[in-house]
Amino acid sequence: MREVVLDTETTGLNPDKGDRIVEIGAIELVNHIPTGNTFHCYLNPLLEGEMPIESFKVHGLSVDFLSDKPLFSEIIENLIIFIGDSKLIIHNAKFDIGFINHEILRLEDSNFDVYDKLPFKEIRSEKIIDTLEIAKQIYPGKSVSLDSLCIKFGIDNKRKGKHGALIDSEVLSEVYLELAGGKQPGFEFSEVGYEIDYRNKKTIEKKNFIRKHPLAESRVSQEEMELHMEFISKMKKNLWY
Repeated sequence: MREVVLDTETTGLNPDKGDRIVEIGAIELVNHIPTGNTFHCYLNPLLEGEMPIESFKVHGLSVDFLSDKPLFSEIIENLIIFIGDSKLIIHNAKFDIGFINHEILRLEDSNFDVYDKLPFKEIRSEKIIDTLEIAKQIYPGKSVSLDSLCIKFGIDNKRKGKHGALIDSEVLSEVYLELAGGKQPGFEFSEVGYEIDYRNKKTIEKKNFIRKHPLAESRVSQEEMELHMEFISKMKKNLWY
């Protein structure tokens, strides 16, 4: 089972008001195990002026840093190929998918050649597993932000200081596993290029002990036996006779 955990960073909260995506990060899971296969890119949002201060406080990406990065139109095909037919694991999917679908829709006017070649023109809700909604059902009335869930599950979410799309995807994959039950995933390594060491899986069968050199029928002398019997006979209670 292949899944893709995805996160974005943006210039603001509302794509309808001109806010844009500045970073996309995604990691591949096979049977809930990260394979090491990732997708990551920074994007030039073509902003006029500086990055809004509130957004900069979150991700630390400046307009100057992003000025030489690719446009969304240059990476969308590779992103769609990476996602493929897999389910998308996203925290608060309405936000991230809203931005991605809005960026795709913009291409219809700004770069129709790219838009026309896309295998699909939007990411549909049936393709998404929203960990925010799962957490709301499990912990009704509790804070279920990604940070709150990390604290609850003891997951380190401050690995690089600022938030980053790829880092947050990695963190979310750990949260997702906990929400799914916190169990060890089924190891199907053959699908991700590993081999199972079956020597560690075999049941150790109990074997009857066979002495290499059998003992003689009697290892004590007659005199030793008589002394032993005499000693036991003087005991008020014994377990032998």
